Amino acid sequence: MSAPAGSAGSAGAADASGFAGPARNTASDSVGTANGPGFADLAGTADTQGAPGAGGPAGAGVPDGVPGVPGAASAVDVAVPGGAPGVLAGASVAPHLTLLLIQDDPAATPLVPDLRDSTGRPIRVRAARNLTEAERLLTDDVHCILLDLALPAPGCTGEDGNEDELAVLRHVLRLAPRHAVLALTASGDADRAAEAVRVGAQDYLFRDELDGRLLSRAIRYAVERKRSDAAERRLAEGRLRAQENARLERGLLPTPLLDGAPLRFAARYRPGRSRALLGGDFYDVVRTPDGIVHAMIGDVCGHGPDEAALGVELRIAWRALTLAGLCGDELLGTLQEVLEHERDNEELFATLCTVDIDADGSRARLCLAGHPAPLVVREGRADLLPYDENGPAIGMLPWRNWPRMEVELGAEWSLLMYTDGLIEGRVGDGGRERLGQDGMAGMVGRLWGEGVRGERLLSAAVREARELNGGELTDDVAVLLLERG
Repeated sequence: MSAPAGSAGSAGAADASGFAGPARNTASDSVGTANGPGFADLAGTADTQGAPGAGGPAGAGVPDGVPGVPGAASAVDVAVPGGAPGVLAGASVAPHLTLLLIQDDPAATPLVPDLRDSTGRPIRVRAARNLTEAERLLTDDVHCILLDLALPAPGCTGEDGNEDELAVLRHVLRLAPRHAVLALTASGDADRAAEAVRVGAQDYLFRDELDGRLLSRAIRYAVERKRSDAAERRLAEGRLRAQENARLERGLLPTPLLDGAPLRFAARYRPGRSRALLGGDFYDVVRTPDGIVHAMIGDVCGHGPDEAALGVELRIAWRALTLAGLCGDELLGTLQEVLEHERDNEELFATLCTVDIDADGSRARLCLAGHPAPLVVREGRADLLPYDENGPAIGMLPWRNWPRMEVELGAEWSLLMYTDGLIEGRVGDGGRERLGQDGMAGMVGRLWGEGVRGERLLSAAVREARELNGGELTDDVAVLLLERG
């Protein structure tokens, strides 16, 4: 269970926990004034020691307040002697804790006025004789409800048609789902009391065993336990959302379509965002029925979830257009139209590199849209493919012409496509020099000469770039490798 978060309370604020709900700060809330009949706000003394054990109301550290359910205050407050020391009659005071007692005869619990929190301040008590009145009194500054289970409630029949002995508790839990609730019953009704805790009450008390010390400690314990339960629930919900997001992001990563291709494929992907699975970099590889293998890698400027979403859209659009037979200017021009329609600001653009490899693997056609040129390793030598005719990034200019360059690959080669996150890392501790394309070419050529291939080559290249940088690379990194021979 997670430790509950708390914050320091202060005079004049009934709820300082950081949750919604301002404390009431009116003259009717002041200790030392009497405004007529209706319900009573009571103050008194009680013990403040101890810490609760599991399943029982031993004392707890005093909470700063659990937010109540907003409601309209009605009726008026009746002061009872025993207010906070040094408070003048009629002065506006917001006590640490406020208790709502729901009992058809509030006088049947005479110990209620004798309550103080662990700082010695009086625990404020309001009394409601029925559920209708209780609903009116559930203002934001109520932290705990003391409910007499003997109170009649509407709809006392359970799902099985028998009388529901906890109908009043279920009604209160629906009415105040964020409040701590203490169930009050007779000592001979232990089974009903235990069932009340199972249904949702924080604890139970026996009416004929009640004293001021026990009640004070039980109130503090119930409020603290409710806060702990709420914190644990929020943590569990956060974990569930994180798991759902992770499944979604994993599902958006590409599954290469290379059935029948005489090429080996490997890829590495690492988003720059903390705890993310998907970044603005994207890649894909597909083989069309004519045997041509089409590979693509791109980078949307920026690192947030919007850029990641746009990268996914561009990747899916590229695959659809490629399978439909588009290539070169026609394909890149259409992708630019997709980007222009989908981006949320006009300054957003994406770099792109596409390579179309012939069925026999000996030649390829290369298109660059503001993207770093791929690296090809042949006969132990690593070289960058031509980049002199690199066109602009898509979405940057109203451009419709991206040159398509013919490239000879040979019989045996390794083709490395990457995003700039791999080459923009620093070289050396505190160094200003970046790895760059030439540095990466030298590194990959050396690793290839040492016999490192495939998945091991990618892993070694990313690891060495990270080590040269002196730590994690800050940008998104996508690297894919195609090999023949």
